[in-house]
Amino acid sequence: MKKVLPLFFGMMFMIGTDTFLISPLLPTLRELYGIPLEMSGWLVSAYALGYALFALIAGPVSDGLNRKTVMTWGMTAFGASTFLCGLAPDFWVMIFLRFMAGVSAAFVTPQIWASIPNLVPKERMVKSMGVAAAGLSVSQMLGLPIGGYLASIHWSVPFFILGICSFFFVWLIRLFLPDLNPSQKSQGNISITARYRMLLKKPKVFKTFFAYFIFQTGNFAAFSFLGTWLADDFQLNVSQIGTAMLILGLGNLLGSTLGVHFTTRLGRAYSLYAGIAFLAFLYVILSQTKQLSFAEASFFIMFFITGIVFTLMMSLLQNLSSQARGTIASLANSCMYIGQTAGASTAGLLYSQFGGFFAVCLFTSVLYLFSMLLFKNSQALNQSKAA
Repeated sequence: MKKVLPLFFGMMFMIGTDTFLISPLLPTLRELYGIPLEMSGWLVSAYALGYALFALIAGPVSDGLNRKTVMTWGMTAFGASTFLCGLAPDFWVMIFLRFMAGVSAAFVTPQIWASIPNLVPKERMVKSMGVAAAGLSVSQMLGLPIGGYLASIHWSVPFFILGICSFFFVWLIRLFLPDLNPSQKSQGNISITARYRMLLKKPKVFKTFFAYFIFQTGNFAAFSFLGTWLADDFQLNVSQIGTAMLILGLGNLLGSTLGVHFTTRLGRAYSLYAGIAFLAFLYVILSQTKQLSFAEASFFIMFFITGIVFTLMMSLLQNLSSQARGTIASLANSCMYIGQTAGASTAGLLYSQFGGFFAVCLFTSVLYLFSMLLFKNSQALNQSKAA
């Protein structure tokens, strides 16, 4: 695991950077392709939709395959589609390539979440999940500003660099990751729909996944338009937006890696419920600020809490069933990216038609509070015994 966890961290960093890169680039791409503001959210939604649809297939299929093989081919396709985004001549070609990048990523990240419980002791699972989640956090802290600086050279440069680096990770997967063949219990000719039926018929599972979906819809509604808000209200360019988001990624990184100490002291249930409620409050406050320094301070606090909450959610979901971890990881990621699709599309309409970023943040806060109630009603935390 001394080699595998850093590998998982790096893969999550690459995919996270690609996932979040579009947010600070939206103003640039909107001008480049000559599209209205409400359509710019489609660039986020296309990636998310491709991921969400194919993760539903990738997870159950991978439960019966060698996860190393699935990761290898998925990362290869991810690198190719991301590289080609830098050559997209118009909006619709970019939409298609973003969709394909999402499809490819759907065959990679669920394998990471599903592999960790098979590679580490149960008592280290939450901490190991935090290491993988930290890759996403660092992608916000470093990947986004680096992408912004590279985009200041030319908008296509970040896509070229990410594509080339992804091919390097294909080699690392083949070199360091052990074979992860399916267990005897997960083998057999079980259909994809049967795997989902077996999972979702379990007590509390449906409510828990629905709560996660609602949370991620609100999360990505606000996040997708942070860059647009910073450009419109503070007149920041793409590299300045990347710099402003440095603090955001730092907060998420610390929350993902150090949050386990807070949850141990406060309890996982209290940490999750209080964290979501506080985030709902902070988003409303954020939308009203007129000072960039206050916005950046808010970014740190909010995404520190988000890092804790996300790690708790992933650990909770993975403990719903020990025999369908790939299916769980894929369903969780599908919920996240369907939420991203719905959230980004809705946020585009709210931002352009109903009060700018305040309307988006209000939408996010309402969904956060709803998800908190759903998590509590599911009682999944009451039965989970994960560390």
